[in-house]
This record gives sequence, C-alpha cells and structure tokens, in this order.
Amino acid sequence: SNLSASCWSRLHPVNMFNSYNVKFHHSKALTSPYPGSHIERSQVPEDKVGWLTEWKDYNPVEYTAKSVLAGPSWADPQINDEGFSPKFNERDGEVERKSLNGLYVVENGRPRNPAGRTGLTGRGLLGRWGPNHAADPVVTRWKRDGSGNKVAHPVSGKNILQFVAIKRRDCGEWAIPGGMVDAGEKITATLKREFEEEALNSLQKSPEEKAKLEKQLQKLFSQEHLVVYRGYVDDPRNTDNAWMETEAVNYHDETGETMDNLPLEAGDDAGVVKWVDISEKLELYASHSYFIKLVTEKRGAHWSEDPGSECHE
Repeated sequence: SNLSASCWSRLHPVNMFNSYNVKFHHSKALTSPYPGSHIERSQVPEDKVGWLTEWKDYNPVEYTAKSVLAGPSWADPQINDEGFSPKFNERDGEVERKSLNGLYVVENGRPRNPAGRTGLTGRGLLGRWGPNHAADPVVTRWKRDGSGNKVAHPVSGKNILQFVAIKRRDCGEWAIPGGMVDAGEKITATLKREFEEEALNSLQKSPEEKAKLEKQLQKLFSQEHLVVYRGYVDDPRNTDNAWMETEAVNYHDETGETMDNLPLEAGDDAGVVKWVDISEKLELYASHSYFIKLVTEKRGAHWSEDPGSECHE
C-alpha cells in the first residue's frame, strides 16, 4: 500500500499543548506520499513547522481528494462555493467547528492547522475545513491465566492490561477501533457505535443479534469511564487547513465478565480484531500508542521493562 510511508516516522516535538497540558508531536502529518494518493507534500524542515517562524518561500501543494470533492454528506463544500459561509471556532448548526485546543487562526477564509505547517493545503481526505472530530474507545481488561488470576509482567511486576485492537484495512496498522463523530452526534454515542461497527461487526448482524450485543455493551459503556486524551491528533491525513482531533476514552472491564462473552468480529474499516497485550513494544496508528500509554499510567498497569521510561514526558 502506498500508505506505508505514513506508518513510520520520527517524532518531532512541536511546542503546542492539548487540554491536559501535554506536549504533543506533529510528524505523521509531514509524511509523503499523502494517504491514498501519489501526492508528495512540500518538504517542511523541522525548524519551519511552527507558523511563528517566518517563511516567505513556503509553497505547499494544494490537494483535496476526489471522494471529498464529490460532496458526500460528511464533507463541506469548497471555501469559495456560493452559499457556503462556515462559522469557524464555534458550533455551526450540526457541525462542531470548535477545536478541543482552543481558538485557531483563520487566514484568507481558511482555518490554519494549530500544530503548524504540513506541506499541503486543502483538505486531503478530510471532510471538514478545520477540526475533524473523532472518538477512540479504548476497551480494556486484565490479562488472566487459565485459573482466572491476573498475569503480572516478569520484569516490571505490574499486571498486564489488554485492549481491543483492530488492524486497519487502509494501511495495515493496528489501531483503536475509533471513527468520526457524525454531525449532531454526541461523543458518547460515537464511542459505542464505532466499537460496535468495527470490533463486533454490528452492521452485518440481524436485529436480534444486534439487540443482544447492545444489552451486553450497555453495561460496559454506562459504567464509570476515563477520558485519557482530548485534542489534536498527529495524523497522516492532516493538512494546513484540515486536521484530526479526538477524544480517547477508556472503558475498563475490571472482572472481565462483560467482555469475555462478547464475540469479537472485524467489521467496517477493520481487517482483523483481537485482544492485544499492552506494552511499549506496540506500534500503533497515528497517536494511538500515546493514548494507550496514558491508560496504563492511569490504571497502574505494565508498560515498559525499563523502569526509567515510566515517567511522564
């Protein structure tokens, strides 16, 4: 797949913070070719990523995918289209144009990526100008042995957490089974819907089977949960004018009783779905490894064999 270039990249710290005041990185948003295309981004040196650095010769490539220009229900029109006057930095009818990171700059009618230059203008594969909101449900349980006892890691001595992971069809990377928030949809509904569609293949189930799944899931998704991250995501689809933001929420099945009886089945955008042991060795899509690390810190679970790497960044 020509997406593979987006699957490996060094992390370049960008001096920007999410709502938890955690510094995040902007590097996958600089990789070429752009996902699903042969488009090469303009090269952006590390010291020129931030908008505060003057760069008169900056000449990014303009690209919006045909699938977006076709005008599906999830996409905005082009900025200059007649009758399209988006209300940036606020709720615009059913569309949420507010960023989880606060106000963003709008220049020449186009929103500007708060994390800096990406070497590409337009929207790429993203439907909305400005923030494109997603939700990532991190569903976890403790790893247990045949007798039902929690399994501790032999080096760190901490119990091992497992999470439900999907293998994305588009670039073959393992990921959290999340997805886009529909216009007018509450984030809690998105989290549950995406998990059902991608990890339980609910779209292919009969009404009876679906009702049974709903009943089991209701217990897990209505219990107390942990919001581990809200903000910008370093995503290979980001451009100078459109970017991904997410809310990553951990739903933890402490006893394992709820999730043990749920039949995992890949659906929608997922090629494979399974329980995966969590450790720093995991290589996941976009910023997903970081979200998973935050979950282990909150739950006091195993992450690293090196005791020094458990500190907060």
